[in-house]
Amino acid sequence: MALSSPAQGIVVSVRGSVVDIRFEGHLPPIHTVLRAGAEQRIVIEVLAQLDAQRVRGIALTPTQGLARGMAVADSGGPLLAPVGKTIRSRMFDVFGNTIDREPPLADFQWRSVHRAPPSLARRSTQSEVFTTGIKIIDVLMPLERGGKAGLFGGAGVGKTVLLTEMIHNMVGQHQGVSIFCGIGERCREGEELYREMKAAGVLPNMVMIFGQMNEPPGARFRVGHAALTMAEYFRDDEQRDVLLLVDNIFRFIQAGMEVSGLMGQMPSRLGYQPTMGTELSRLEERIANTDTGAITSIQAVYVPADDFTDPAAVHTFSHLSASIVLSRKRASEGLYPAIDPLQSSSKMATPRIVGERHYALAQEIRRTLAQYTELKDIIAMLGLEQLSPADRNLVARARRLERFFTQPFFTTEQFTGLTGKLVSLEEALDGCERILRDEFKDVPERALYMIGTVDEAKESAQSKDPPSKTTPTEAE
Repeated sequence: MALSSPAQGIVVSVRGSVVDIRFEGHLPPIHTVLRAGAEQRIVIEVLAQLDAQRVRGIALTPTQGLARGMAVADSGGPLLAPVGKTIRSRMFDVFGNTIDREPPLADFQWRSVHRAPPSLARRSTQSEVFTTGIKIIDVLMPLERGGKAGLFGGAGVGKTVLLTEMIHNMVGQHQGVSIFCGIGERCREGEELYREMKAAGVLPNMVMIFGQMNEPPGARFRVGHAALTMAEYFRDDEQRDVLLLVDNIFRFIQAGMEVSGLMGQMPSRLGYQPTMGTELSRLEERIANTDTGAITSIQAVYVPADDFTDPAAVHTFSHLSASIVLSRKRASEGLYPAIDPLQSSSKMATPRIVGERHYALAQEIRRTLAQYTELKDIIAMLGLEQLSPADRNLVARARRLERFFTQPFFTTEQFTGLTGKLVSLEEALDGCERILRDEFKDVPERALYMIGTVDEAKESAQSKDPPSKTTPTEAE
């Protein structure tokens, strides 16, 4: 495309990913994409207009080869993402290029990644539960259709495993489209996920988009917006429900922090960018339930040093309808998924939404587990024998509930040797109710470990070889 002379600029300075460009006459607006270098491979997004002739932009690609005096072309528009039926089963980078070594994309449109959230008039106010097939989540912290759930945890406690399990379960259960957005994650995880989803046969209803760890902060900062543009197409144009999985939203904040620092903004508390709340809201507010469909989002949130008072964790919490907190202590005890039932919560867990029976049962489970936590210190110092018979029964119930809430995953079959299980909400509630009624008082704890429905516990106890290869120790 031939560009008129006012749309040509000259590079004034290059400082890492920050590029200053001088234009004569026409000055490109904020968010305009500029191109420079051989074959115009270097992509720069305008973030500030410094004066009447200069703009400052952040490079979305490496800046090797860029030098002062080089010509820069104004593309005349913002960063675009591909949308259309044909993007399903494909893997993209932030620029909409396919990175899965498949034939080129055909029959699609380009749309701006910068879009306004749906108006209040279009939003749906109906609250519906979104079942996952994972017992502990469906019983204690039900997810909302069209809502946002956060997976909080430090490094290595199982956030990515839980996300991939949810993709597997939901593509099978809900006939919608899944979009996986990898922000600043390892390329190994993307490649493994692509292979697993292909093997599971769920790729035809899935789109993947990655801004990898090694890419410049500008690319990592924009990949979430590109994923949302794709999700909005399926919700608004095809009127389908969309499951948007983000791994990891902290890396989005981190990329924003890097961009802010490179742009010379004064940092706020703990070195975060002063505009963190605004940037996160621009992304999160686009995830909504409308009259045409819903975008349900599950976001992994890395918590720096397991500190939940960190500004990144606090700002993310404020957008979520459910918080799933992963515990390093439970992971070390072999209780997978390592979800902390007392720290995790959901705004959906009310009698009006989930029903009286489910609500009462969830409250009783929380009460039992909370009392067990209080008794742990006494058990550690004096032993279980010093407790009253009522407290001993409560401890037995709590420990059986903890083990019942473990679940073998489809995505970890190759590591554990245990077949994955999908458990309906009714079966999970039934199992919890029967454990609280002491129906399994005489069944060993290990029989409830890594099973699906509660009836498997009796079979496991009767069989000679219960699945206790990795059972947590009976005495804590």
